[in-house]
Amino acid sequence: MTTPETPAQGATEAPSDERVERIHEALSGVIDPEIHRPITELGMVGSVDVDAEGIARVHVLVTIEGCPMRDRIERETAEATATVPGLSRVEVTTSAMTEEQRRELTNRLRQGRRQIPFNQPGSLTRIFAISSGKGGVGKSTVTANLAAAMAADGLRVGVIDADIHGFSMPGMFGITDQPTKVSDLLMPPVGHGVAVMSIGMFVPEGQAVVWRGPKMHRAIEQFASDVFWGDLDVLLLDLPPGTGDVAISVAQLLPGAKMVVVTTPQQSAASVAERVGSLAASTEQKIAGVVENMAGLTLPDGSVMDVFGSGGGDRVAATLAEAVGEQVPVLGRVGLDPALREGADRGMPLVVSAPDSPTAQALTGVARSLTRSPRGLGGMKLPLSVARH
Repeated sequence: MTTPETPAQGATEAPSDERVERIHEALSGVIDPEIHRPITELGMVGSVDVDAEGIARVHVLVTIEGCPMRDRIERETAEATATVPGLSRVEVTTSAMTEEQRRELTNRLRQGRRQIPFNQPGSLTRIFAISSGKGGVGKSTVTANLAAAMAADGLRVGVIDADIHGFSMPGMFGITDQPTKVSDLLMPPVGHGVAVMSIGMFVPEGQAVVWRGPKMHRAIEQFASDVFWGDLDVLLLDLPPGTGDVAISVAQLLPGAKMVVVTTPQQSAASVAERVGSLAASTEQKIAGVVENMAGLTLPDGSVMDVFGSGGGDRVAATLAEAVGEQVPVLGRVGLDPALREGADRGMPLVVSAPDSPTAQALTGVARSLTRSPRGLGGMKLPLSVARH
């Protein structure tokens, strides 16, 4: 890529080595769109040279040959380089990293270790496992909207689609791209500001995932450890309904995850919640709270019809509180809204398409109650003092 000859007016020509240094400084502002770090920090600047005529030649190493962000990186590199005074022209070329360079990059991103970063001392990522006692309560739709609402508030958010057999997150975020693979590390695609990883990104349309417990456990482990999530503020996991293998695996792999239980208002919801509470008690997981979904349909005259009854959220919260021995709040009540389902079908969460609607406001309220709740002491450095006698 070559920029037109636009020498800076009145600029004093600096020595070549000084201009090279300034170019490197300018390139520190070019951020890799997938890894979200400067290309200078990632070892992606292969070479920089300025000849006697003031022509700057910059060679950039992209992660893979078919890098989908190649054109964008070339353009932003050229624009950043052109800000350096004393250049007559900028030429940017690219090539793919060698296998050894990719290994060096992934080692740098992993900080030399294969690990689940959210379990490391110093991690301040809040983790919420969105669960339900049974299917059909809108758990995945709630997950997608909570994540999008948090991202809209400026937080760095990731979602793991832990519902291996019933994956739905790619469609709900309108994601059709596959993750980019750099050596043995995956870069998660982003939709509406949320980084998403799902087995659905690797499965052909209409094909079932026929896996049993151990393989599903390994998939969740890989999503947590072999994906470059960066420094997330919040990680959400969309769990399958019930208390099966995946729920137990999440408790084992991410012990700091708090459960958010999604229910509907039916009378039967409390008995279902007892099973979720039993799992939380046996795995020593905290329960962040309950979300009552489909809490009422607003009719054209402004009245509300309780299609599925009422009070289910309170009953579930009370049942869970008894099971775990501590208070469990009702985080919010989300009305029965056709627009919520329509948004999920077209990959546009309602909190993005109609953020001021009552339903979107209810979901945003739940999201904010989760992110503003007091953080536990896990991962935090505490001030220590030693008394000497």
